[in-house]
Amino acid sequence: MSAAAPTSVLFACTHNSVRSPMAEAIMKSLYGTKIYVQSAGVRATEIDGFTIEVMDEIGLDVEDHYSKNFDELEDSSFDLIICLSKEAKMKADEITRTWACDVEHWITVDPSEIEGNREMRLNAYRNVRDDLYQKIKSRFATAPAPLV
Repeated sequence: MSAAAPTSVLFACTHNSVRSPMAEAIMKSLYGTKIYVQSAGVRATEIDGFTIEVMDEIGLDVEDHYSKNFDELEDSSFDLIICLSKEAKMKADEITRTWACDVEHWITVDPSEIEGNREMRLNAYRNVRDDLYQKIKSRFATAPAPLV
């Protein structure tokens, strides 16, 4: 990772049940303990069943994810908050008046709003998962390995 890479990242969305837990799990799988990662929602609801299923497809277990809102965070010293919904962006803008951190807004579809049969809904979740994976890899790209 570059020297400018953040050491702590908060992923935020509306309910901390779909997008932000996906992003948290993906980030942790890619970067381990190199970057402290958490997620939160404006309002916390339990983890979404389709989220559990599509994350399991790529070998990431989010079944025991504890959904929390901003007030329930154990730590408030993040270098970067990545907002995955408009509501989360508004909340992040509000709280960062007193927090010294950067805020980014990644426009991300809420797959829980997609209607259709089971497979159509699962595909919507897969698309969001894969999009988050690519965005995270791109945003937090590691430096090329040194030539030996």
